[in-house]
Amino acid sequence: MDKNSSSPVSPASASSSSSGDGGYTITNSGINSQGNHYCSRDHGPNVTNPNSYHYSNVDGSYYYSNPNGSNYYNDGNGNSRYTPGN
Repeated sequence: MDKNSSSPVSPASASSSSSGDGGYTITNSGINSQGNHYCSRDHGPNVTNPNSYHYSNVDGSYYYSNPNGSNYYNDGNGNSRYTPGN
């Protein structure tokens, strides 16, 4: 799992968007120095994980930390792992 710890180099300004879980605010997004996309979202206080995020990596892998506390990882080669939330 390449959840690169490098911070994004081009953060976006926070904006609101709607989603099926009641909406969120994008708190940070961009491309880090390895070329991987990162986006973090604030879903507010009424979810298990209010600060969810995802990575989309240049190797085709991706990782989601979801507002319900679940996690999903796909290595880009057909293998994936899902961890349920609370």
